[in-house]
Amino acid sequence: MAEYLGAGVFVPENDPQHREYLTEAGKGYLPLQQCDDCGAKIYPARTMCPECRGSDMTWVAASGKGTIYSYYIVPHPINPAFKDFVPYPVILVELDEERGTMGEHRALRIVGNLLGEDGNPAPREDVAIGRRVEVTIVDLGDGWGLPQWKLSGEPDEHEAWQIPHSYPP
Repeated sequence: MAEYLGAGVFVPENDPQHREYLTEAGKGYLPLQQCDDCGAKIYPARTMCPECRGSDMTWVAASGKGTIYSYYIVPHPINPAFKDFVPYPVILVELDEERGTMGEHRALRIVGNLLGEDGNPAPREDVAIGRRVEVTIVDLGDGWGLPQWKLSGEPDEHEAWQIPHSYPP
């Protein structure tokens, strides 16, 4: 069975879009759906394009580079397998190539964990809005991969900003 940080990963057979997403990521790249009708890039995976309502999609590779747009520090484990990793950051990444393609105030953004050098969730001190990140694919087993994020080593896009460490407790 596929596994992430000690927790089993189960996606039902009747959810082919997410099963395909994990299979495509297992090939070593950050997959996005692209609408065959209007060309819009789509995340998360779905059956219908939110822009034109087309239903024909193709998997394409994203650059895997972006900027932390927002984040949350998870204060308690959402799964008992994650108890040794709290608090851990969940980040919202704005992809470089998608910035501005949907209009001035819209962009394709992807959720994921920020990982440290050891492959475990990064310490909260490492995460800040404006930090540059790149994708890393975590092998879940069974041919599946999970796109996650690590600091890229590039200069921050702008002065990095952090939520005060007193929140959440």
